[in-house]
Amino acid sequence: MSAVSSVATVKYETTILEVGSEARGFKDINMAILFGDEAPDALRSSCFIIKVNQILEPIKPGDVMMFGDQTYAITAVGNEVNTNLGNLGHTAIVFDGATTPELAGSLYLEKKPYPDLDVGTVIKVMKGE
Repeated sequence: MSAVSSVATVKYETTILEVGSEARGFKDINMAILFGDEAPDALRSSCFIIKVNQILEPIKPGDVMMFGDQTYAITAVGNEVNTNLGNLGHTAIVFDGATTPELAGSLYLEKKPYPDLDVGTVIKVMKGE
């Protein structure tokens, strides 16, 4: 194996385009809701609006999600996450460390302080070790 092969694989990457007026309020319940720029008006105020990009490889537990330079281990992935995130830019991110997905459309990350999320924040999912 060459040293180059140890470079982490990016499975998904997007950027926050807009922050809904109520999106930051979900910090109180350790959640962030992502939605692509086609988000319905009824949901838009609750969401971090992102650029819709395809997922290059399925997201799985053990992968790492990054918000800028803040990293979080992915602990569970609902069975609709890869489809919804890739097609609609939509998922709910829960920062509670759950290892079993309670909701099909939710992505669960390790329990750590809530990340800084703002317009221009780059969100990536990197392949786990």
